Amino acid sequence: MSGLELDGVAVAYGDTTAVEDLSLSVESGELFCLLGPSGSGKSTVLRAIAGFETPDRGRVTIGTDTVTDAPPYDRDCSMVFQDWALFPQQTVLENVAFGPKMDGVDRETREARAREMLELVEMTGHESDRPAELSGGQKQRVALARSLAVDPELLLLDEPLSNLDRKLRETMQLELKRIHDRVGTTMVYVTHDQDEAFTLADRMAVMNEGRLVQVDVPERVYDDPADRFVESFLGTTNFVAATVERAGDCPRLSTPMGLAFEAPIDGEGLARGDDVTVSLRPERLAVSAGSAPAAVDGGVSARSGGAGRVAATGTVVETIHRGSDVRVRLSVGDAELFVEQSAAAAVRLSPGDDVTVEFAPADATYFDATGGRCR
Repeated sequence: MSGLELDGVAVAYGDTTAVEDLSLSVESGELFCLLGPSGSGKSTVLRAIAGFETPDRGRVTIGTDTVTDAPPYDRDCSMVFQDWALFPQQTVLENVAFGPKMDGVDRETREARAREMLELVEMTGHESDRPAELSGGQKQRVALARSLAVDPELLLLDEPLSNLDRKLRETMQLELKRIHDRVGTTMVYVTHDQDEAFTLADRMAVMNEGRLVQVDVPERVYDDPADRFVESFLGTTNFVAATVERAGDCPRLSTPMGLAFEAPIDGEGLARGDDVTVSLRPERLAVSAGSAPAAVDGGVSARSGGAGRVAATGTVVETIHRGSDVRVRLSVGDAELFVEQSAAAAVRLSPGDDVTVEFAPADATYFDATGGRCR
């Protein structure tokens, strides 16, 4: 059963379209992340679900109830905000019991429910504290407990961890995942943080300029991006401009790295001279000391099952030690690449060293001149 259904939702502010024709289904019990850069429309979608914005077009359904025009208090959902929004004059227990109180639940029952939720978020013992006495992480736990206390059909979370420091944010991500697994409430979580989305999401939707670009499980979104925007937004990569040297199946591409190779794509719609962008994830590049051999098996098509890898000679520009990993920036022909290695296994390199950069064409991702995926 679907926990949430959005059908053709559009929201505009004057002449500015914030969300355009968005359709989405979130399964009951799913933890679903809306991911995108600032201004992509993800928070507007959340507000339309919550009832804080009325769509100009489209339909919002929570569970079995169509709530497109219903006020927030008539929707079976609850929301956790970025700034916690706790009542400073109330105790922790009173904050968590507030929703059931507004629903007319008697004092004994609502306080029992509040204590149960505080135990769930590991805040037992803080019932009499005021929000000012709590740390940021504790406030966010209380805000989560308060939203869960009303037992919503749908829980909405609008970048709830963005005010926390990195270590606490990572801890809270795991806690939130644990809580979701325990209570099974349908959750829609908005974030611009890719690591957060990958940690939490059962499925995710990547948004850009008010539109859904791709919806899938996190691994497939990363490994099989729909277009160049998704590839660039998720993680870091090297984009290398290439030109079609020979069209047809497995077209041959020439690159500014001083390297030509056959790309494992069908080449449909590509002609000689067309521009193609090759994305090389830094973790999929191998680097070793010394120059590449003069003859490289660049004509082997990975698509046809060949084990061929391609290689080029580069020069180290700089090395950046970042704790557990080392980033090496390279000049390769007329292109610039970077590779990342774990600090424990990193090849010792210094600026000016000659190196060989190697990769399998099947490990690259290819995009046409419009940014669409070449497959």
